[in-house]
Amino acid sequence: MIKVALIGAGKMGISHLSILGAHPDVQVVGVADTSKLVTEVLEKYTPFKTFSDYTKMLDNTQPDAVFVAAPTKFHAGIVDELLNRGIHVFVEKPFCLKVEQGKQLVAKAKEKKLVNQVGYHNKFIGTFEEVKKLVQGGYIGDIQHFLGEAYGPVVLKKKAGTWRSDPEEGGGCLMDYASHVIDLLNYLVAPINKVHGSLLKPIYSETVEDAVYSLLETNNNISGVLSVNWSEDTYRKMSTSVTIIGSKGKIISDASELKVYFKSDQAPAGYTRGWNIKYVTDLQEGVDFYLRGEEYSAQIDHFIKAILGKVPNIKNNFESALLTDQVIDQIKNKKNN
Repeated sequence: MIKVALIGAGKMGISHLSILGAHPDVQVVGVADTSKLVTEVLEKYTPFKTFSDYTKMLDNTQPDAVFVAAPTKFHAGIVDELLNRGIHVFVEKPFCLKVEQGKQLVAKAKEKKLVNQVGYHNKFIGTFEEVKKLVQGGYIGDIQHFLGEAYGPVVLKKKAGTWRSDPEEGGGCLMDYASHVIDLLNYLVAPINKVHGSLLKPIYSETVEDAVYSLLETNNNISGVLSVNWSEDTYRKMSTSVTIIGSKGKIISDASELKVYFKSDQAPAGYTRGWNIKYVTDLQEGVDFYLRGEEYSAQIDHFIKAILGKVPNIKNNFESALLTDQVIDQIKNKKNN
């Protein structure tokens, strides 16, 4: 059994805790949160031991691994301490507020040979995994252009200040939602290394952007566009999609449906020339515990398997998340250029 603790019992933290509590290879040894209301509820209604101070929890429980779901501004300090203690780390996205912090943590995790993962869950969705296979297999030929999009009704009116409206806490559409799309594009197409221009537009917010539009280029010279808007009320919930255009075909995919067009008869097994449609229910691998979507359990299971040595620690690790942080930094520097 892997002894696991959680730091931060907000929305994502509670989701992680539910999945961890049902995992056959995990023993949850502690939960730390600064909210007395949260810890009292957990003490009353769950079997988990709670702490108001995460350092006391670490001293008391000696976990093998820790999930960090605290606000982004605390990630660097908490993760650094965990690595210094020789603890495997899963941290929520985005990785760090500053690129230099991320570089230091990547180096330390490598030096100490600790398993590390960041919570970009899209890489565990069946449709996007199928996109990866089709692109890697060369089935749509040489990629000519890509489009990464995310739209949804997150901020639809002016609000009193929350963490979402504070750039120092990881607020804003770029850090909170566009980061998911950037990370997915890095994975499906190729690592982005150039940003040619960006528009960061406020719609309802006063201190952060509500929409991000950017022209991107990968390290192998493929052009693409990023378009993300969390103030889009024609959507019921946030929806992420990618379009990839190649010399032999075209892919359009979101989390529920994959559409792919092949120009020739040399399509992979299970596909034909012309348009093909597949659904996530056809492509998603099952999980032992379902909550909000299979991808949330799948990413946690992957982390635990990496600790157990059953899978390599190469998916969503600190190094890949740092690439995403670097693109975010470039987009900020190209703001409205």
